[in-house]
Amino acid sequence: MEANLAQRMQISTTWIDSYKFPRKPTSSLRFSGRFKEQKRLQVFVSAQFRPVRDENRHRQASFEVSCSCNNSQVSTLESESLQDLFGEEALILKNKSQEIEPYLNGRCIYLVGMMGSGKTTVGKILSRSIRYSFCDCDKLVEQDVGVPSVAEIFEIYGEDFFRDKETEALEKLSIEHRFVVSTGGGAVIRDENWIYMRKGISVWLDVPLEELAQRIAAVGTKSRPLLDNESGDAYNTAFRRLSTLFEKRHKAYENAKARVSLENIAAKLGYKDVSSITPAMIAIEALEQIGNVL
Repeated sequence: MEANLAQRMQISTTWIDSYKFPRKPTSSLRFSGRFKEQKRLQVFVSAQFRPVRDENRHRQASFEVSCSCNNSQVSTLESESLQDLFGEEALILKNKSQEIEPYLNGRCIYLVGMMGSGKTTVGKILSRSIRYSFCDCDKLVEQDVGVPSVAEIFEIYGEDFFRDKETEALEKLSIEHRFVVSTGGGAVIRDENWIYMRKGISVWLDVPLEELAQRIAAVGTKSRPLLDNESGDAYNTAFRRLSTLFEKRHKAYENAKARVSLENIAAKLGYKDVSSITPAMIAIEALEQIGNVL
């Protein structure tokens, strides 16, 4: 049967966003500059599927992609994983969610980690997977104070005021059930906050400082009150300040019941660095680690 599958050719024509090609960590695509300027390319796909798995148990497919624009041939895309094509991440999320959901007993999940670690993005994926509601603790504070951003709260009232409101928000959440909560990066520094978070399951999203600095430098620091007053090169400034904050906080992050290390995920998947790890991959690892502590 596998031999028959290996012979089978699947052919289709579709539209693909050209900007997505460089994001694929295991593929290569070569085409001229004039095609790079096109936002969308019409792609003719001819794929020969081989039902095998690599050492990380990822399904693999060898295929070729020919891009055409005004009847011009472009190039070839080879050896792409089927993970993105057929939603394997979504399937894994569903299966892992079903495995652990009965043992959660409605307990809230608190995501902790440095600014820029993806707590909100990953939290929303997790909440959908396990059929929880999602709550951003910073947003609760903003609504309570009546100020549209944490940066403005810091500017008007100061950091201590914000931390007090953050603790009040966590206290209110501690009596709730079936919430995934994205906490502020500094929520871990108060022992009182841990009293509330220990009523649920705390998960530390551990992202290398280099990656955090790159993320923050790319989007700016206007929403990051602890970074916004710094001057100089965006990356170096962010990295220097993040290093100082992490030195003060890393022992507190270690109080979390579960740890999700992006470096560990990259090692398991055979990636050279963490930049290619998707939020869904992080959510899958979070479910795995939560399952280990239940």
